[in-house]
Amino acid sequence: MSSIRMWIDQHCLLSFVAIAYAFTWSIQGALAYSGMEASWTHSILIGFGGFGPPIGAAVVIWASGGSLRRWVGQMFKWQIGAKWWALAFGLPFVILSLGVLLFVLAGGPINLTEFESPFIYLFAMAWGTVWGGGQEDLGWRGFMLPILQDSYSALTSSAIVDVMWATWHLPLFLNATTTHGGWPLSQQLLWMISILAGSILWTWMYNSTGGSVLAVAVFHAGVNAMGIFHPADQDALIPNRVPDPWLNLLAEVTGAIPLVLIAVLLVAIYGGDHLSNRDPPTPQDAGLPQKTESKTVT
Repeated sequence: MSSIRMWIDQHCLLSFVAIAYAFTWSIQGALAYSGMEASWTHSILIGFGGFGPPIGAAVVIWASGGSLRRWVGQMFKWQIGAKWWALAFGLPFVILSLGVLLFVLAGGPINLTEFESPFIYLFAMAWGTVWGGGQEDLGWRGFMLPILQDSYSALTSSAIVDVMWATWHLPLFLNATTTHGGWPLSQQLLWMISILAGSILWTWMYNSTGGSVLAVAVFHAGVNAMGIFHPADQDALIPNRVPDPWLNLLAEVTGAIPLVLIAVLLVAIYGGDHLSNRDPPTPQDAGLPQKTESKTVT
């Protein structure tokens, strides 16, 4: 056991990624293979599979003799100032509004007669923060990002996290009952561009709040939930229950553009080194112990 812990400690990022992928792919891959129909049980199991990154982080911190309490504490770091909570909750609405404006200007059909209840958004936010995506951030942002930023710039670290994060979603693309399932190649490429921009936004929020994974998870959930309120005319997007590929592509393109524009703006304002006006969190902030000698991150 001690030799295994030593190996994990010496290869912290490799171990983290391997455990995160193994846990998530085992569960979500089994769901894709099983052919289970979409249901609440299916959604809960998909969300459970999403705990691969925090489980991977927890194992590495335990093996290295670090502080699990300090790492988990990032998920309860709420004293970040009213400004950052306003951005965490409000910026998703800005992204939605810009996307809708572009969609309308490009000729996309909208339906202003029906709007979802705000309570559905609140539920989506709560669900998304703890089970529908936000739980990932305790691993990707709360663990992997600080380690990478100890050696690389915030922008480069965001890109590395993005590649690992995007590939980690692969089982969802193989499952026809998930949102990602059945996407054409063009939509998959747009999604890749969107989450690269999203990775930059999440890094900006994480670094700017001094390592609040809670703020990142809320922000992440808010962006994911915005689709609920997009006023696109579903009868035009999916006539006779058959998706219109061009209109759906237009919706994806106009949804991705605001994320990319904001990401570019943040890099221009803050620079790629820190993506923030403050120093980024350290590996010790993520729960790892202080090392007496520098160690190659693998």
